[in-house]
Amino acid sequence: MDELDLLKKDWKKNEPQFPKISEQEIYAMLHKKSSSIVKWIFIISIIEFIALNSLSFLLPNDFDSKLGWVETFVRYSDYVSYAVAAFFIYLFYKNFQSISSTSTTKKLMESILRTRKTVTYYIFFNIAYVFLAGLLIIGSQVKLLLIDTHQEMKVVVGASLLLLVFLLVILLIVWLFYRLIYGFLLRRLHKNYEELKKIDL
Repeated sequence: MDELDLLKKDWKKNEPQFPKISEQEIYAMLHKKSSSIVKWIFIISIIEFIALNSLSFLLPNDFDSKLGWVETFVRYSDYVSYAVAAFFIYLFYKNFQSISSTSTTKKLMESILRTRKTVTYYIFFNIAYVFLAGLLIIGSQVKLLLIDTHQEMKVVVGASLLLLVFLLVILLIVWLFYRLIYGFLLRRLHKNYEELKKIDL
């Protein structure tokens, strides 16, 4: 008999000494953890919404008169982004309520999946919005260079590439922020989901 068999034999012999945890107790523990995680997702989304909107009020919002349509577009896109962000916060709150009030393993698993999808859509929307807004700003600045300074095309192209690199850096920072904060919470939710699958089998 090898060492592994001896270890298994000894473990089985001492098994009654260890307290047995029921599926109900495991479910209650996972339910509490999942509810806490979704609550933090809801809280962080509110903090993010307040912080970013406060920052936007501190930034200059005046545009060159030659780019009147850009100003109109940016203003309306801001309103749209506020509305969409508020809608996602509402969904996070509904997910928190759903997980807090659920009473079965299957429903808890469904709530976890729904929350993960909501967070994923929220992240995709914010990254897409930053990307499109950045492209719009780059385009407007390039247009001003062509109109006001009459720069050579190679200077305009160089400035455009520089601004594009800056935009990509901003997108990377945003993606890392979401991966660090929301990604950590989503990984914990996924771990809870996998544990619930074992109970539901």
